[in-house]
Amino acid sequence: MMPGDSHVEEQVFGGEHHSGRVARPLWTAIKRGLLGRCPRCGEGKLFYAFTKTVDTCSVCGEEIHHHRADDLPAYLVIVIVGHIVVGSFMAVEATTTLSNLQHALIWVPLTIILALALLQPVKGAVIGLQWALYMHGFGDEKDEFESHS
Repeated sequence: MMPGDSHVEEQVFGGEHHSGRVARPLWTAIKRGLLGRCPRCGEGKLFYAFTKTVDTCSVCGEEIHHHRADDLPAYLVIVIVGHIVVGSFMAVEATTTLSNLQHALIWVPLTIILALALLQPVKGAVIGLQWALYMHGFGDEKDEFESHS
């Protein structure tokens, strides 16, 4: 195959500026997801269990089952919690003389509590982002995977 002979379709995400589709409210969808609500209507519940999403919104009927949040929420939670805990630990360490046991009794539970508290809201925000940008089935088309052969 000669350079320039391959046909590659450009995949475009987003609203009216890129694809001719009506732009969806990005920050509103992210906020609704953070609150555990449907990114489209803001009324229906987004989750039926801790991190299990509903298949469709019970209020507006938006299909949610095809979202692809995957590992991004966990990575974001690790970054957020890491910055909070490490920064706080360093500030406390610089201003006090706590023992290693005292530090462990403070920072280990705090890390676990923050991670669990943030996981569902962050996953909801990622789903809201995907909905607003017409990603992963939210644009009424099926995702196709590239073959790397």
